[in-house]
Amino acid sequence: MSGIRLMVLNALSVDVEDWFQVGAFENVIDRADWDGLERRVEANTDNVLHMFDQAGVKATFFTLGWVAERHPRLIRAIADAGHEVASHGCEHARVFSMSSAHFARDVARSKEILEQVSGQAITGYRAPSFSIDARTPWAYPILEEAGYSYSSSVAPIMHDHYGWRDAPRFAFRPNPDCAIIEIPVTTAEFAGRRLAAGGGGFFRLLPYAFSRWAINQVNGDGEAAIIYFHPWEIDPGQPRVTAAPLRSKLRHYTNLSVMADKLKRLIGDFGWTRLDTIAAERARALS
Repeated sequence: MSGIRLMVLNALSVDVEDWFQVGAFENVIDRADWDGLERRVEANTDNVLHMFDQAGVKATFFTLGWVAERHPRLIRAIADAGHEVASHGCEHARVFSMSSAHFARDVARSKEILEQVSGQAITGYRAPSFSIDARTPWAYPILEEAGYSYSSSVAPIMHDHYGWRDAPRFAFRPNPDCAIIEIPVTTAEFAGRRLAAGGGGFFRLLPYAFSRWAINQVNGDGEAAIIYFHPWEIDPGQPRVTAAPLRSKLRHYTNLSVMADKLKRLIGDFGWTRLDTIAAERARALS
């Protein structure tokens, strides 16, 4: 028995936002125009739900309040399927772009909307574009006051759009005066360097072998991998934003046609659970 290694359960998460709401396009698509654009988030997320149902896995869906208000059937379907509904804020504004008062209104409002629509208590939060970092220590007391128990809002890397390089790689308490815990998105280490390996564009653009190696490394340390993606990433037929910078277009549109098959392979190769389950375990360990 001593030679048998138990499978570590990882957390699979979906950031529920539409193709026009991504951070890469925030300077070329005005929020005031969102309601006039083609919405594809419901059909894409339905496809994700079908994929998860076929594989028998449960996940966490970090959902925009904007989406929940316009697609309540979708939110109920996520909850009814046994997945966790969690908050992604209301309108995909980066935390460091908001005042503390604005942030407090945003997270309280998104929680209220999601709880009313889903019938679930909302305990998890993920900042749009992983925008909680060293500039925003005030965010955690606000989240706790609003009734959240965990956040998965930190990418402990350097990136041109986000990142908190000096943050711990695994679950930690960011504020000694708060009970809330932070569960960063997954990174791997190689030759003394920290590498982004939590999913999204990295999973889509890099060879599958890299993600498999990274998750195995994290699991070998006894830690759960925290993986995320977006429903629009399995939608190669989505509209093209021609006015976006070339780098943004390459990141957004490359390998959309292969993403669904890569996800199915990932789901089959590892064990998965909801992020609130892992958050509860880590909270007990850190207490």
